[in-house]
Amino acid sequence: MRRRLAAAALILGAVAFVGTGVSWAEKSHLVEATEHTQAAVEHGKAGHADVLATHATEALKHAEAAEKAKANPHTAAAIKELKGAVEHGKANHADIATKAAEGALGHLKAVK
Repeated sequence: MRRRLAAAALILGAVAFVGTGVSWAEKSHLVEATEHTQAAVEHGKAGHADVLATHATEALKHAEAAEKAKANPHTAAAIKELKGAVEHGKANHADIATKAAEGALGHLKAVK
């Protein structure tokens, strides 16, 4: 009887874990995108356009993965802003890149 109960609990736990795995993966990409975008904004405000571009590139990768997993207009808008942040960061336009990263951050925070 105890073995059956233990087996049932193990199976139920596995089903619960696997059933929510997609959601965790999606949130993980959104969290990563948000964290890298925040870092991009901080470095942009400090005038570090090259570091901003690096963080914006990483944020872009995660935002695109999140968009692929589940489409959302805010994620799409964040991707557009991040592309601008990367472009201007690489061109050493820290002020313009920072504004684009701030716009992306607002969209990423609005994703539900």
